[in-house]
Amino acid sequence: MVDSTCTMRVRGRVQGVCYRAHAAAEARRLGLGGTVRNLPDGSVELVATGPREAVERLAEWCRRGPPAARVASVELQWHEAPTRFAAFSIVG
Repeated sequence: MVDSTCTMRVRGRVQGVCYRAHAAAEARRLGLGGTVRNLPDGSVELVATGPREAVERLAEWCRRGPPAARVASVELQWHEAPTRFAAFSIVG
């Protein structure tokens, strides 16, 4: 199966609600590699690589987020060449 990479930008009340920790746990559960980080504008950015179906499942999870989050929008940017990650980690 060919891997896919997607950058996801999540906006809303997504900082200070353990969004990154929950997102990383979900990505690991799905067997994905990548990163998640807070951005200065209050959004969260995820880069996820793995089977496209699993990446799409993570995107669906991102639209809900953890219980304390209030997701306003999720923007997806698919990349032609997959990026390789050893694991899924929180980077900032």
